[in-house]
Amino acid sequence: MEQKKRKKRLFRLAEDRQTTEHKRTSAIMGALKAIHSAASPDSMEPEDLERQRKGQELLGHLAAPMLGMSWEPFQIDGMPAAWVRPERGHDKRHVILYCHGGGYTSGNLGYARILAAKLAGATGYEVLAFEYRLAPEHPFPAPLEDAQRAWDYLMHLGYGARDVVVAGDSAGGNLALVLTMQLREAGRLLPGRLVLFSPWTDMTASGKSYTEHREDDPMITMNYIQAVRSVYAPGQDLASPLLSPLFGDLRHFPPVLIQVGTNEILLSDSVRLRDRLVQTGVPCRLEVWPEMWHVFQMFPIRRAAQAMEHIGRFLLEEC
Repeated sequence: MEQKKRKKRLFRLAEDRQTTEHKRTSAIMGALKAIHSAASPDSMEPEDLERQRKGQELLGHLAAPMLGMSWEPFQIDGMPAAWVRPERGHDKRHVILYCHGGGYTSGNLGYARILAAKLAGATGYEVLAFEYRLAPEHPFPAPLEDAQRAWDYLMHLGYGARDVVVAGDSAGGNLALVLTMQLREAGRLLPGRLVLFSPWTDMTASGKSYTEHREDDPMITMNYIQAVRSVYAPGQDLASPLLSPLFGDLRHFPPVLIQVGTNEILLSDSVRLRDRLVQTGVPCRLEVWPEMWHVFQMFPIRRAAQAMEHIGRFLLEEC
């Protein structure tokens, strides 16, 4: 009898946790929609971009889980960068090069603190974040040049290419893929793994999720996609692999982990990237998280913590 009561109590507790998580998720998505509509994210006017960038900097300082982490800003030949290091014992043989998101028009070191700290905590690796130049002031290929500079810095420090994990969210996922392509084309050694959070892989927006999920996505709209690509790649062929790595040569890439939510217009970018990688024989794991939004891993919710745990396990696996 007591055992039955105990099982019922445990079942109710599990139900309560699921209800609380669902309410928190719904509340966050509602707040994101309100913030998104109020912040003019599809405006490329200088004053609006400045507000976006300052808001992201503040968000990073408020939301980054820095307990047990050190934050060490410095410069790489004039480019702002920072090390995030776990203060406990950690693996000094490996490093993560983290490319922040922001549509190539926003994002900064402050904004990068959140996922950089979470990656360091989940893996025990040191994380190098860098603040690449942004459009419209610095359009393509400026961010790619800066990513290559950060990569070269790690090589100068003596890391082996296979000891480096390149991670990126959204536009940073795009940058991680294009950097890997450029390294391969130059005949250089490639990173050991890629970790991609909701990567932007198709600037032509040809995937079906761009229409099917336009009402579900609390973070990104088609107006935003059109606005940021118009200032990042004006007059460029958007199907070029250097802009849309989905259409590029993905052969010989390292193993890839992709995480994406069901409630985002970039879902097709991840699904089609997985399909292309598998077709070329590259080990790839795609995780599609139900009811999650664009780069949900940044937020203080249980599924974000679970997603980061999956990344830690992925980096320990043999592929």
